Amino acid sequence: MSGGLFKNIRVYGLACTIYWGILLFGYDTGVAGGVIATKAFKSAFGLLNAPQSHVDAVSSNVVAVLQGGAFFGALASAPMSGWIGRKPTLLIFILIFVVGAVLQTAADAGTRGLNMIYVGRVIAGLGVGAISAVCPAFVSECAPKEVRGRITGLFQIWVATGVMLSYFVNYGMSLHITTGPRVWRVPFGFQLVPGGIMAFGLIFAKESPRYLARSGKTEEALNNLAYYRRSTIDDPEVRAEMAEIEATILEEKEARAGLGWKEAFFGPGQWIRFVIAFAIFLLQQFAGQNSVGYYAPRIFQSIGYTGTTPSFLASGVYGIVKVVATAIFILLGVEYFGRKWSLFWSAMWMGIFFYIIGAIQKTHPPAVRTDDYVPPASKAMAGLLYMYCVAYSFGWGPLPWVYVSDIFPNRTRHYGLAFASATQWLFNFVISKITPTLVSKLGWKLFIMFATINILGMGTFALLIPETKGKSLEEMDIVFGSITAEARAKDITKAEHVVDDEVRHAPAHHGSDQDVEKGSISQRSK
Repeated sequence: MSGGLFKNIRVYGLACTIYWGILLFGYDTGVAGGVIATKAFKSAFGLLNAPQSHVDAVSSNVVAVLQGGAFFGALASAPMSGWIGRKPTLLIFILIFVVGAVLQTAADAGTRGLNMIYVGRVIAGLGVGAISAVCPAFVSECAPKEVRGRITGLFQIWVATGVMLSYFVNYGMSLHITTGPRVWRVPFGFQLVPGGIMAFGLIFAKESPRYLARSGKTEEALNNLAYYRRSTIDDPEVRAEMAEIEATILEEKEARAGLGWKEAFFGPGQWIRFVIAFAIFLLQQFAGQNSVGYYAPRIFQSIGYTGTTPSFLASGVYGIVKVVATAIFILLGVEYFGRKWSLFWSAMWMGIFFYIIGAIQKTHPPAVRTDDYVPPASKAMAGLLYMYCVAYSFGWGPLPWVYVSDIFPNRTRHYGLAFASATQWLFNFVISKITPTLVSKLGWKLFIMFATINILGMGTFALLIPETKGKSLEEMDIVFGSITAEARAKDITKAEHVVDDEVRHAPAHHGSDQDVEKGSISQRSK
């Protein structure tokens, strides 16, 4: 049922609609570092002749306050998306994001304008954080298991595309607009474009079938599931998938009878999923990628790309490499190689490339120059950074989001994704705050530090987690020991009867937007 692009075209369409918000994730995290690096921004906000420590502090503040807001936005999204649904939650938070983007764009020069940028980035961060938590949950709940990794993994392609756009917007500004408030207003104002596209597309999206089923709306859930499968509610595979969803809901109701919210986190097979979600994003943030991503112009300057324009161009090429490599892996590799071994080999190669970069920078430190000449050693380090980016994109870039979208059950998925996203933003905040200082203080040792984390931390972690490729979201309870395979089979049989009874006794609809092609409930009742 679920094989082929066109069979799942509606799920791909949903992902491409709501992932405009994920493009904001990448764009917002990449654009600020480039804007701050411009001479016009430094002049407008009193940084041109300031001590490097003050410049580092302002740079890290402008980048990091978005992560701080995103941390709270991710946490706030959990109860809201569980209460009102995935779609309304996204609409609310995209509007919050727009308010923040407008404040950043309208900021004038001077201290007051800088404060407005801070406030705008905090508010925008609230929106981006919630979007980053709800989007993967929404998509994974609508995707069939055979291509769920690929569809959920589109998340990272959109992140990488957003980062790449931010680099080239900054590069274009360095060529054509070098003075005046447009230096920051154009890059910050561009955020409104993907935000508006996402808001418009969401109007036509259908709610998650798994959210609807958990809310007791079985008829609507079945219709939406059939819609996303481009099939009818009478399709045996659609009915079987719906029965498996209902079985897990019945199990959850029985298991939590008399228990409070703690069961969601500490029930059988639950706590380890939250531990994995925390650890995988903690390690991802200290992989080195975000230090490069946020401060790419600064990183390339540190290895010998002097001047603003060469460093922006090198950053733009880095962004292209990241998009292409991520797309190749998501479209061709994620469902072939699986999650576990892709994470392991990604960590190994990332560490190797960083060790080599650190060694070259130690033995061939870039000289301070006033022209745009790039020495051969710097070109070699840049090439290795691009190879590192490929290794990251073939594992630790997209797979943490895919993996945490896989492992949580229906009842706790919105909590799990919110917790994972909040963890990501928390350590994102830490990295964005400390990177300018680390670049200034550590030099070549920065790459050695990240390389060691890659190999010893991330490589070991990858060997310890279970494989989730090819398993349905409901099968994760068996993988993590919440229930046995035999008990699940019995519950599915019982749930099939529940689904049949609820649909059989459902009232007829006429002309409802819940009707699905020829097999809708209203058509069956006529």
